[in-house]
Amino acid sequence: MKKTSKSQKPIIGIDLGTTNSSAAYIKDGQAEIIPSPGGERIIPSVVHVDRAGKVVVGQDAADALIAMPGRTIAAVKRKMGSEEHLEVAGKKLLPEEVSALILKELKEYADNLLGPGEKEAVISVPAHFADAQRKATKKAGELAGFTVERVINEPTAAAMAFGLSNLDQDQHILVYDLGGGTFDVSLVEMMEGVLEVKASAGDNNLGGEDFDWKLVELFVGNMEDKYGVNPMEDLRAKTLLKGEAERVKKELSVKETCSVNLPAVIVKDDQPLDLELEVSRNEFVELIKDSLEKTLGCVEQVLEDASLDPEEIDEVLLVGGSTRIPWVREALAENFSFGNKPRQDINPEEAVALGVAVQAGLKSGELAESGFIVTDVAPYSLGIAVLKGFQGIMMVPGGFHTIIPKNTTIPVTRSDRFSTAADGQTVVEIEVYQGEKEGTRDNYPLGEFLLSGIPPRPAGQEEVEVTFHYNINGILEVQARCVSNNKAMGVSLKDALDRKSEGSYKESLERLETIFDAAEEPSEEDMDDFLAGFQEMEEESQEGIKARLKKEALLAIADGKELLSRLPQKARKELAELLESLEGALEGPDEDLQEALNEVLDLLIEIDEGDENE
Repeated sequence: MKKTSKSQKPIIGIDLGTTNSSAAYIKDGQAEIIPSPGGERIIPSVVHVDRAGKVVVGQDAADALIAMPGRTIAAVKRKMGSEEHLEVAGKKLLPEEVSALILKELKEYADNLLGPGEKEAVISVPAHFADAQRKATKKAGELAGFTVERVINEPTAAAMAFGLSNLDQDQHILVYDLGGGTFDVSLVEMMEGVLEVKASAGDNNLGGEDFDWKLVELFVGNMEDKYGVNPMEDLRAKTLLKGEAERVKKELSVKETCSVNLPAVIVKDDQPLDLELEVSRNEFVELIKDSLEKTLGCVEQVLEDASLDPEEIDEVLLVGGSTRIPWVREALAENFSFGNKPRQDINPEEAVALGVAVQAGLKSGELAESGFIVTDVAPYSLGIAVLKGFQGIMMVPGGFHTIIPKNTTIPVTRSDRFSTAADGQTVVEIEVYQGEKEGTRDNYPLGEFLLSGIPPRPAGQEEVEVTFHYNINGILEVQARCVSNNKAMGVSLKDALDRKSEGSYKESLERLETIFDAAEEPSEEDMDDFLAGFQEMEEESQEGIKARLKKEALLAIADGKELLSRLPQKARKELAELLESLEGALEGPDEDLQEALNEVLDLLIEIDEGDENE
């Protein structure tokens, strides 16, 4: 047998997450994370465009969310596949274009480690991502400069990361993947080096983001009861509460209670309004219990679909940052009586990236000698619209006929034959859907096309054969063929770059290039700040400038006073004097107020930097 040759183009694996993203590659037969220049193994999936037009991705972007929410965007993965334009720093971008900025950052890390040049990527997606969402993910990769020929389901990838180190074991593995924006659960079987996905279930709108917003609702209710104010009407306050909710959620994974103390959430009648309360772990779980119990329903579903009892599960892998919530481990152990408690020795936030790297290694030939083989399944049923009987007396449109059932092993090709419905019919419309309902209106449309040239004969005397080919990327190709004359027509829903018009791809590139061009223009920092400030001042009325300055000053005063008690005497005295000057400038000229505000902000930054260096 001829040995599989290695790809000449480096292939990396990418976990493009709702909250965090990371990349990995194969080194000496093992998957390894590709770190950022600063050593970060995962980066926040956040994009910020600063005043100079420079694109910032990762932790620095996440840090800018509260201060500059209008220039920063997060959790874009939930918008993938939609046509909704997202606004950041005055620019309107499609979700895949924002995702491309995150992927471009990861590509730079790979270039630093593996050398510049063309690279191929395998990118993970939730198992229940629809066709449009998968296309958008692949398009994002191409816009970032990768060649993307494959996507892989996230729970399958996590199982691959585990399976590569356990090729000699035959076992059933349950992968419970609760991330920032989506939930998936898959049941896989490992046997003699072959990893086969047996069943999959999930929810594309259930994850840590939802848990954060439940806490935000709690915070908002507290402030409405205390002050009669809804802070969600203020963008800065909304972003501040969301960031605090994420902190509380994480802290409650290791502590029973967490204190919330925000001295200045919003300003009302020139007074900063605070938020102060205690949140217990039990209280948090009650807020999100309905969502968590939905995940247990999905676990029951995959066990039923795979015809397995809980006792037959050998390993339970927890994937995604939200699985750090203690309730998850406890509920899985208690409700399903798994012989082994869920594993905690695998980093839940790195498992998917490492598994995608394994898939990249199999594709490149780096792992050809491992003998590892992986199969996956269709997460949804796929079929077409047909006429259906109504009360036994007539046929009406809107029925759904399944051609590829859910959980069919992929890649797969299936065909069915259908007859014409009207006398003299020469054209049929093939409408393609995915879903589990009997009617098309309750399922998700994937596309449609016409087959013409059918001989005009009485109804039912001409047959049309419809063939579905569902590939390893979970993307569909459909063909319809008139049986009597062999005339055929098809559509490739596989269209990885969504090039129904080449212009769509070029427009995205042009939008991104304008951002990159702005980011590369050399400029002095002081001049940037001056020009940006001048431009914004031109756009505001004099009253608006005064109101903005006053609001910023009041927030700075509140932050400074809250900090005073924790400072050494010298710094406390200096800050107190500046705060007194700022309070005195509140009713004075704008220039004096701005100068006093700048002095306070400069000192607060110096104090913060000093704390970080200690």
